[in-house]
Amino acid sequence: MQTFIMQKLLLLISFLLSLFMSAQITISGTVRFKNKGVKDISVTLKNTYDGATTDENGKYSFETSEKGNHILLFSNPKFGEVEKTITISNVAIEANADLKEQISEIDAVVISAGSIEASDKKRATTLLTPIDIYTTAGANGQVTAALETLPGVQKIGETEGLFVRGGTGTETKFFMDGNLVNNFFGNSIPGIKSMDRLNTSLFKGNVFSSGGYSAVYGQALSSVLALESIDFPERNSIDLGISPIFVNVGFQNVDDEKTKSFGISASYSNLGLMTKVIKFNNNFTKAPESFGTNFNFRIKNKNGGILKYYGSFDTNKIGLQEESLEPNIDFDNTNLTGQNTFHNLSFKQKFGKYLLNLGGSYTFNSNIIDLNSIEQNIEINPNTIQVKGNYFNAKATLERKINKISAIRSGIEFNQTNETTEVALSPNAIDFKDGITSVFAETDLGFSNNFSAKVGLRTEYSTAVNQWNLAPRLAMAYRISKNWTSSLAYGIFYQNPENRYFGSSPLNYQKAEHYILQLQKSEEGRNFRLEAFYKNYADLIKTKALGYRPVAINNNGDGFAKGFEIFWRDKKSIKNIDYWVSYSFLDSERNFQNYDQSLFPSFAAKHTLSFVAKKFVTAWKTGFNVSYTYTSGRPYYNFTTDNNGDYHLNQQGKLKDFNALNFSLNYLPSLGKKDAKAFTVLVLGINNVLGQKNIYGYQFSNDGLRSRPVLPSTDTFVFIGAFINFGIDRTEDAINNNL
Repeated sequence: MQTFIMQKLLLLISFLLSLFMSAQITISGTVRFKNKGVKDISVTLKNTYDGATTDENGKYSFETSEKGNHILLFSNPKFGEVEKTITISNVAIEANADLKEQISEIDAVVISAGSIEASDKKRATTLLTPIDIYTTAGANGQVTAALETLPGVQKIGETEGLFVRGGTGTETKFFMDGNLVNNFFGNSIPGIKSMDRLNTSLFKGNVFSSGGYSAVYGQALSSVLALESIDFPERNSIDLGISPIFVNVGFQNVDDEKTKSFGISASYSNLGLMTKVIKFNNNFTKAPESFGTNFNFRIKNKNGGILKYYGSFDTNKIGLQEESLEPNIDFDNTNLTGQNTFHNLSFKQKFGKYLLNLGGSYTFNSNIIDLNSIEQNIEINPNTIQVKGNYFNAKATLERKINKISAIRSGIEFNQTNETTEVALSPNAIDFKDGITSVFAETDLGFSNNFSAKVGLRTEYSTAVNQWNLAPRLAMAYRISKNWTSSLAYGIFYQNPENRYFGSSPLNYQKAEHYILQLQKSEEGRNFRLEAFYKNYADLIKTKALGYRPVAINNNGDGFAKGFEIFWRDKKSIKNIDYWVSYSFLDSERNFQNYDQSLFPSFAAKHTLSFVAKKFVTAWKTGFNVSYTYTSGRPYYNFTTDNNGDYHLNQQGKLKDFNALNFSLNYLPSLGKKDAKAFTVLVLGINNVLGQKNIYGYQFSNDGLRSRPVLPSTDTFVFIGAFINFGIDRTEDAINNNL
């Protein structure tokens, strides 16, 4: 009896199993993207556990016992989801799918030809953060000095400014939160390079464009540096810095919700002590001295809008005596007294899909230069030149998001300049006024994650030039493979002649056309860039000597700059070491200003090489930083004038190659102490460790028969300082950004 029951039970199980097996229906197919099979695509019956993943050929197959109408779902983060309705009966089903790319702000290719971005944005390319700047040996905490280690930027030691791809220092413009910063550098006298006026710690990031930049910016023939200030401090803090050169103190207050903050700081510097300790190549009658103070506040409204204000005032003095190159004169004396005030206000607010940016800046600058000569201990030929300027900038930009990676923006900008030059030996003051109105529009077009474009147009009207211009901009980027991208940029750029050149002759805009091609490989911890460029100059000014100053007579100058650049940054290959290498090759000629023929510019070098390396040794609580810069010898020229004031090349030559090895270390004595009440950094920096005898150029007598070299203020400079922060522990920042 039991055997019979067992047989019946087995027969029933077999029958049920056969019914179950016959109910299993196979669903299979191929998933393609642009006619190619795609692997790792999830294929599932919606609201069931049945499904499969595609293989390398895009094929999939699975079985299901479901019946009736169902939805077959194809999904992958890189592609848009596809749904297909199928009816499951008793026959196998073949269901194929063609995918569309999922547009992603993170995955989308970034246009980066001519641009290096360092910010808190996810789409940043080559990073040069504030910590990077502070820990770059030889940069002395200055943004512009750190940028000189990047490709395309020339190492110029005798005057301030960013000299980019064969352009003069005045061809680069600076912006803070979108607003123009006039007089970005401190007041200076010829041959003595002044420092950045704005403190690096103000900013959370920057975008440095060495060409082909956005239509949002104008009046720059070569490049722009757009600095973005921090939104809110991390917490309440007091900062103190002290060294033999300067002392500064600052205070920041922020509420717990980070909706309001304000801060104030002051600093005083005097190089007098260092002139007694270190041998300087300059004979200072008044060691460089300055005092500055600034105030800031930030307010965030309930809708997320942020209002930011920054204001500063500084004054500086310097006196210099040099042996005269003119016969019967023993010494030439130059004394400078400078004053500057700067105010910057910006507001940013989102309204749904729209982003509104409003801002303005105001600068007042005064420069008084006293000149005299000494002959047999008697002062002769006294003269005073005073330049006062008021500069105002206002800008409004409205941006609308079209989708995740596409947008359109437009705006308007006003610049007003009022400048007065008074010369003691001249009975009449020279007044210069200019108002520039600019209108711009630009669109970011994200066609796919692998292809994007930026198209822009800018037009400007200047009252000094009394003309409109029209400047189109175009850039495209295409991802070649997972890590390799290419970018192409083109643009026309206009810039007014410098204010000091305006006189009786009518002048036009100066013009430059940029062509840039870039190939970039980016992966975790490594970045490689190869960039080729061509820059064509037209309508550059030509000058002649008129009294005490050169005056522009027309816009008949021209020129070109072409070359290629290589950049490699690596944080991964060598354990705990971050380093980058940049090389630039430049071929350039110009016939402009006082040049009487096309010449390689005296402010440019054919070959520039920079190397920067950083390592933080946690056990020693110390960061070690080194940098090296090499530039091939720049040319120098001596032009003399005839009775008509026309210039003629009288003498030319080539400087010796420039070499400088710099070293710095940062010691954190409070590292690892949980009860430390202050975060302290002790800094030692040595510029030009090996004491190379570098020369920046030559000064010539009026008749061209005598000359002297233009030298650095000191061959080797040593800096020692302590920076103490009460309130914020930046230990992790200091360590992580040096690894």
